[in-house]
Amino acid sequence: MSFAPRVPVVYGGGGIGAPDTFCKLTTVEAAQEVYDAWCRITGPSGIDTSAIYGLGTSEVLISKMNLHGSFVDTKCYPISPGAHSYDNIKKAVNESVKKLEGIQIRVFYLHAPDRTVAFKETLRAINELHGEGKFEQFGLSNFRSYEVAEIVTIARANGWIQPTVYEGVYSPIDRVVETELLPCLQRYNIKFAAYSPLAGGLLVGHQFSGAEPKIVVEDNSHWDTRLPFGAFFSSRYGHVLPAVHELKKFVDTKGINLNQASVRWLQHHGALTPNHDFIIFGGSKASHVEQTLKYCLEGPLPGDVVEAFERCYKAIKADIPNYHHDPAWYKPEVHGV
Repeated sequence: MSFAPRVPVVYGGGGIGAPDTFCKLTTVEAAQEVYDAWCRITGPSGIDTSAIYGLGTSEVLISKMNLHGSFVDTKCYPISPGAHSYDNIKKAVNESVKKLEGIQIRVFYLHAPDRTVAFKETLRAINELHGEGKFEQFGLSNFRSYEVAEIVTIARANGWIQPTVYEGVYSPIDRVVETELLPCLQRYNIKFAAYSPLAGGLLVGHQFSGAEPKIVVEDNSHWDTRLPFGAFFSSRYGHVLPAVHELKKFVDTKGINLNQASVRWLQHHGALTPNHDFIIFGGSKASHVEQTLKYCLEGPLPGDVVEAFERCYKAIKADIPNYHHDPAWYKPEVHGV
């Protein structure tokens, strides 16, 4: 039977990287086992990664894997001012191509904005690289909606490649993109790729311990605050634990686990456009991805469970940070807006 969820999925490779790089899948063999399980269900699919994942080692490990004919999406993060200059973008893309050892890059994303470089300069390099066949599509991630519109306008005015994908944070408890970003993307026919669809694993539900809204933190997990990702997820979602815990208790009474309910919500009740947008699901064990993909094929949720998700989100949405993300070095008063 073919795998055809309502909203397509891609495997998130952020956990693939060398030892001591904040990753869980630190060998080719470990990553291969998980991705084999993924492809047994989906067929040839795709892996989402970035030049920054695994401190620069994720692309290298992925290049050693049998991807079963899958594509790779990758990104360039501006780790310092000027990272998105004409020369540096050329260098970054060519380094990714070299690390991936001939694997075709489907989407090349600008991972976050570098406002120290004029967008026109960056886009000129992107257009030339696309013309050289270095990647198939151009994407954006973590940009503000007005920057998306500006980039499309510049690209159109110069006859250059336009962005066709935007990767942004989205989950049943994090829907900030719905208000302004998604309408902007729809206007320009840009697909939305949802990252962190289970809120850093919070909506898997297994981390809750006992009757209190307390997280059980595993080493090297999304909630390990010693790590960059842990600090990000703890600051973004730490305040929502009581509301999510109440949601978990309710869905448990319906014979549905929180992970299952969250995946079904994403497939049937969120703002993602079927057969257009897509969801990036991770997983550090074969059993994790098998379970997630199984849930992707299940039907809509009962009405009272959907209402429970709405109650949860209404209780927390005022305190959810915005969807865009700036590099740590960025200061508006110095680098502009």
